[in-house]
Amino acid sequence: MQSTTTPFAPPRRSAGAATGDYLRYRLGRWLVLLATACFAVIVVAPFAWTVSTSMRLPMESFSVPPQWIVLNPDWSNYARVFERIPFFRQILNSFIVTIAVVIGQLFTASLAGYAFARLEFPGRNLLFWLIMATMMIPLQATIIPVFVIISRLGLANTLWALIIPALPTAFGAFLMRQYFLGVPKDFEEAAVIDGANQLQIFGRVYLPLVTPALAVLAMLVFNGTWNDFFRPLIFINDPYLFTIPLGLNDLKGYMATGSISVVLAGVTMSLIPVVIVYIFGQRYLIEGIMMGGVKG
Repeated sequence: MQSTTTPFAPPRRSAGAATGDYLRYRLGRWLVLLATACFAVIVVAPFAWTVSTSMRLPMESFSVPPQWIVLNPDWSNYARVFERIPFFRQILNSFIVTIAVVIGQLFTASLAGYAFARLEFPGRNLLFWLIMATMMIPLQATIIPVFVIISRLGLANTLWALIIPALPTAFGAFLMRQYFLGVPKDFEEAAVIDGANQLQIFGRVYLPLVTPALAVLAMLVFNGTWNDFFRPLIFINDPYLFTIPLGLNDLKGYMATGSISVVLAGVTMSLIPVVIVYIFGQRYLIEGIMMGGVKG
């Protein structure tokens, strides 16, 4: 009698083996969830401690073990923030500088990225790598010549001193160039056949296709500019023109003798704009990162 089995048929697994595979799958899934939960706790714990401490008395701030739940919140710490620094004015300064830098970098980075990706001109590759080399130079190494230039232009101790030097961005040019290279050239050829010039091709064809990259760059620039402490410390000396990181530093008082609860109340309020931007932009951020990963 001829056998009906073929040499290529997979071996049948017993019910016990299938049950063992299922249990291993479930165990692995629970281990991943446990590791993720532990990581989430480690990340969220400092923020939870910041918010809870901002509603305590200073003497309760460093209790051991730490008190995560505030039974009697002290909201006067938030009122003291406005008494010690011009908080609203400094928040407005941060918004002005941050929004201006975000718009400026999106404009310069998109143009530079398109030029390096799609336009042919002499020395293109050499110029691109020279710009990329500037990313290896720390800000502290160039802050003195930048300060001298800003002072001679009469822009010292103004918000322009924080905006103008931050408009060009090597990282933004690199990021946008990579996304422009990922767009098929067929779109450009079709636009040329329709009679479009380079500016129209850039604005009407390519720019809408790299919206996720623009969103990623905007969120990164917003976060970095909003939290920037070093450049405002060098360029600004008028407390009325301080950005919020410098204002929070003033809350510490002379030789850090100020109330830690008041400082953390200011920190909590300064985090609100960043959290709002992330909530509304996280979808575009994730989409942009995934598209960049797919393109390799």
